[in-house]
Amino acid sequence: MKAHVILYTRPGCHLCEEAKEMLLAADCGEEYALEEINIESDPALKELYGWEIPVIVINGVKAFKYRLTAEEFKRKLRRLSQI
Repeated sequence: MKAHVILYTRPGCHLCEEAKEMLLAADCGEEYALEEINIESDPALKELYGWEIPVIVINGVKAFKYRLTAEEFKRKLRRLSQI
């Protein structure tokens, strides 16, 4: 079963763009389904995250905030997929 990865983002966020690039660079896209959520579309998410984005959640666990590397993502994805 594929892991569920959520990337909380907002338009114009350069850190969010970098985070998405790292997800792709990890070269393990077949192991997860990515859901990208614009926090601007939900007042509760906007309140929760504000400017503290990007946030990446793997299988319900907050795994990263702001920055990550492709290697860190792949390692944490595989670890959290075993839970």
